[in-house]
Amino acid sequence: MKSYSSNRVHSAEITPENVYRSRRDFIKLAGLATAGGILSACAPNSGQTSTPGTPQLTPTLFPDTLTPWDSVTHYNNYYEFTISKTDVADLAKNFTTSPWKVQVSGLCSNPQTFSMEQILAMFPSQERIYRMRCVEDWSMVIPWEGFPLNQLMNAVKPTSEAKYVAFIGTLDTAEMPGQAAYNYPWPYTEGLRMDEASHDLTILATGLYGKSLEPQCGAPIRLVIPWKYGYKSIKAVKKIILLAEQPSTFWNTLSPNNYGFYSNVSPRLDATEQRIGESFRRPTLDFNGYADQVATLYTGMDLQINS
Repeated sequence: MKSYSSNRVHSAEITPENVYRSRRDFIKLAGLATAGGILSACAPNSGQTSTPGTPQLTPTLFPDTLTPWDSVTHYNNYYEFTISKTDVADLAKNFTTSPWKVQVSGLCSNPQTFSMEQILAMFPSQERIYRMRCVEDWSMVIPWEGFPLNQLMNAVKPTSEAKYVAFIGTLDTAEMPGQAAYNYPWPYTEGLRMDEASHDLTILATGLYGKSLEPQCGAPIRLVIPWKYGYKSIKAVKKIILLAEQPSTFWNTLSPNNYGFYSNVSPRLDATEQRIGESFRRPTLDFNGYADQVATLYTGMDLQINS
């Protein structure tokens, strides 16, 4: 697997897993990689401590800590299985992730259906360390493995009429008990504007912490858009459709006044957040800290309305 920075050796390739997790434990928010938006290289804890109530006004005051593996894999929103975050891992452990195919169709000149084996062979994996902000007020920092969605888009050759990309998850009431239990508009659906889908920060993730994705984390392949609230990052993607018109999306369909199509992280909507594993609250960052990379996508839009 490749790291995001071409001159950086992937830590998981040279270090045992337990050491990898330990030495990657603290990440300093000193800047973003010039190629676009991963957190800066790992650095040891400087000895600074944060206490509840202490003013924390800029990202550089917050050493960002990788969320532990156990939390990333055992604190999950995945309503297809259950509304209980702590029960998802057990209910999803036998979910069938192989064989798996992703169908890409719609307004493209080279529609294809990819097996996971083809995807892994065609699109070399990179490490992307991203913040993840949930609309429920908690957040994580996750070392994903994956590849830019624009690489897959290039393979299917979108036509000039393609303005949006729809994503459709799995419909399987036999293996996903939540789909049978909850009267929601299954399967899960999401959507992006084409420029959002083509942005280099947007990835299809196939792993985390140097390992393949666990079922509860969206295996075998999921979307990750770090500047948007976590529910936009649809899990277990089965279909991708290129469209001329804005697609319907799961939560926007259920509650359009609370879940906008764009769903960009905004401190105007949520002033602070609780990072999993920390005892203090952090200020929520505009576009989840990726404003320098993505704010220009929304020039002229009223983001308080359109988020």
